[in-house]
Amino acid sequence: MADSEVLLRRVPSRSSWQRARKARSHLLLSRRGRRRFGVLTRGELRRLRRRLLRAQALGGDWKLGVTAGTHVAEKCKVRSRSGSTPGTGSTPSNLPSPRSQPTPRRQPTPRRQPTPRPQSTPRPQSTPRPQRAHNFPPLPTNVTQAVRDLGSGRVLLVLPAEEDFIFSGICRVTCIYGQLQVFGHIIKQGQPAQDVFSAYTHSFLSIRAMLYPEPEKSEKEVRKEIRALLKPHMKLDDRHWVIHYFCPLASVVLLEQLKSPAVDFMSSYKCASYVFRQEHYPVRVNAEFITLKTIGLRRQRKRAGIFLSDSAHCALEELVSVSCVDGCPVILLCGACDAGKSTFCRILINQLLNSLPGVDYLECDPGQTEFTPPGCIALLNITEPLLGPPYTHPRKPQRMVYYGKMTCQNDYENYIEIVKYVFRDYKRESPLIINTMGWVKDDGLLLLVDLIRLLSPNYVIQLYSPRGPTMPSLTSEYVELTDGLYTKSKIRKRRGFEIEEFGDSLDFTEEEKDSGPVPVFPGHKLMLVYTEFPCSKNEKNRAKYNKIFRDLAVLGYLSQLMPPVPGQLSPLHSLTPYQVPFNAVAVRITHADVAPAHILYAINASWVGLCRILEDMKGYTRGPILLAQTPICDCLGFGICRGIDMEQRMYHIITPLPPEELKAVNCLLIGSISIPHCIIKNQPGLEGTIPYTTTAYNFKLPGASEKIGEREFEHASEGYRFYRRKK
Repeated sequence: MADSEVLLRRVPSRSSWQRARKARSHLLLSRRGRRRFGVLTRGELRRLRRRLLRAQALGGDWKLGVTAGTHVAEKCKVRSRSGSTPGTGSTPSNLPSPRSQPTPRRQPTPRRQPTPRPQSTPRPQSTPRPQRAHNFPPLPTNVTQAVRDLGSGRVLLVLPAEEDFIFSGICRVTCIYGQLQVFGHIIKQGQPAQDVFSAYTHSFLSIRAMLYPEPEKSEKEVRKEIRALLKPHMKLDDRHWVIHYFCPLASVVLLEQLKSPAVDFMSSYKCASYVFRQEHYPVRVNAEFITLKTIGLRRQRKRAGIFLSDSAHCALEELVSVSCVDGCPVILLCGACDAGKSTFCRILINQLLNSLPGVDYLECDPGQTEFTPPGCIALLNITEPLLGPPYTHPRKPQRMVYYGKMTCQNDYENYIEIVKYVFRDYKRESPLIINTMGWVKDDGLLLLVDLIRLLSPNYVIQLYSPRGPTMPSLTSEYVELTDGLYTKSKIRKRRGFEIEEFGDSLDFTEEEKDSGPVPVFPGHKLMLVYTEFPCSKNEKNRAKYNKIFRDLAVLGYLSQLMPPVPGQLSPLHSLTPYQVPFNAVAVRITHADVAPAHILYAINASWVGLCRILEDMKGYTRGPILLAQTPICDCLGFGICRGIDMEQRMYHIITPLPPEELKAVNCLLIGSISIPHCIIKNQPGLEGTIPYTTTAYNFKLPGASEKIGEREFEHASEGYRFYRRKK
């Protein structure tokens, strides 16, 4: 009865801190909790010992340099369950005593002076994980990483080894000390700063502190080196803060606010203002959020970042190893829509650039291009890392053809001809990465078989995700035994393949057989890669998202019209256009059948490809000159036809292409790629009616829709000349 009364009196006084102790992790014990361990029952003591022994077996210890069991045995006092008279002491035992024989309380011994204790032997691990230094102070409860505002749009970040900083926004990243990895690209200390774009349209990027060889220096020498590296960037107080929070093998990162004409130009339009700017505040605003907000960043959760599966890691390691050792493999990526082909491509290119000076890239997906405006098939040589979505890194291609449509349906022959024309320029001096369309059903799968036979890749990376449709494994045996759209199974030539329906149009000449890059199809190695990148697209909103991405790609290309020095933006309608005479260029509408009388209406206020054909236009005195067939020719760039002067017979074109390259342009191709509506609707400074915008649009006009057809003209209208390509 006495014992029951004692227990009833003890429970209310101990319930609050018991609940708090149970809510904490079993591997972490605060100072307040350790002070309350001065009085414990035998059952509580056994449970505490089991927890500490389990923590020690897992490689952790709640007090550095002190064995858990010894510390408990010396610091804890066992309280008896009976009301015995104090003064009769007994040694606590690991075995529980019967309730009928209460153990007398032990007299408290005087506190001894602390003596140095032997260090516990660490548990051997396969991968050594660094531990924080003894003087590393704990971070506040509402802060994840140590961040500090340096002023002037700069923030300092201290990242422990193998930790990630996942964020949204854009910034310029400089590694002051240590080694970082961003999107597969490694940034070491002393290297130039990199512009990183973690936009809201794609998965958020992360800055990861990499493990680097531990310097053979003392702790004092390491701190002295860090102070010397930090001195050009910050004040004395900020350097003391870094030393205070620095732990072994950590990395010190400088994040700067990124301002560029391209970002300011894209952000000035309402349709793209949300891409780089943070518009919504979180539910809980802490000191870390306020510090990062000064440079336009916001830390995100881990599940919002990019994580690779084990199969993706294995494929990347093998491809990088083969490219660095065996030479220049041809790598073809395929998979359904939104399977992660573009993301995997960027990571692969960044990892290859860590060891190689350049990587070749063949774009075969005209709907979602990586480096050019949409509607193009291009070959590029990439020498700089890709640290953002496609619209943040436009590149000048080595060879490009303007296809003019987002898909190749009902136009397979022209598509394969263009791929072959572009592929001829590949010199096999660097690894080649080929990106294909996400159309893998029905005719799309057969067309993919044709591409594999045409391009003869060494590796086929087939990506699949739970969201996409299932497709057969494209092994070498499957490709050999399956008929494509234009190729037959097991029909090869010495240096190419045979397409019976094409006749000799796709056959290689003798010079191409001797010097061309197309080898005999020897088979390939198939790698199945499982991906599950975060994606907000589905069957219902895919068309909407793809339209937004195409508009952003066009805006990214037009941002090259802005001066390289940040300053006041100039609206597009205020820029001085180039004047192109009618008789200097030939014109062709690639995606639709347009009557000659309506050709100029189709060209005005349109996105035009500035191309170069082999024929000379000097023999024509009047114009416009119309092409009867769509030529396969080099595209040098793009522009906007902002007006047509009928009196002087001139096209007015705005383009970022330099004048020395414009001299070679003698053909204008107009496809189904349209100018983003925000460019036309949001024109600052205009009063009254906005040009080129109307609600009374007649879709019944020839060429108003995307219907493709053929038209034969017996008599050309007055003032027009037709030009047919020579065979």
